[in-house]
Amino acid sequence: MTSHTQIVMAPHVNGQHRLFGGQLMAWIDVTAAVEARRHAGCQVTTVSVDHLVFLKPVQLDEILRLDARVTWTGISSMEVRVDSYVETARGDQLVNRAYLVFVALDDQGNPQTAPAYVPRTEAEKREWQDAESRRKLRVAGRPGR
Repeated sequence: MTSHTQIVMAPHVNGQHRLFGGQLMAWIDVTAAVEARRHAGCQVTTVSVDHLVFLKPVQLDEILRLDARVTWTGISSMEVRVDSYVETARGDQLVNRAYLVFVALDDQGNPQTAPAYVPRTEAEKREWQDAESRRKLRVAGRPGR
């Protein structure tokens, strides 16, 4: 698992002192890319970002933690889930969950085989099955299909 922690500061917020959605999306992409690169052992590129829902606003000066982990692998592609939490004295609050797909790249920038991810726990196996369903939806939604 890869984690990124950030204090939300003035350049990250809008006039209402809430985190810009685009800033969160950038942090999600970077955190997921680090996880994908660590798993693949090579360069990766983002292929898609699935449904992104902002569950709760993130305020100025809050601590935001993003946790990323691989949930599924294909031949050259891998899905990474990123959960974003605001850390509070009362516990962590989930503010966003996102799924991103990456492709492993060789030195020439071409797709290469990614190491297999093997789910071990029951939760990981359920996540894998859910990832298979998301993959089918992504493939069915591609232009020209």
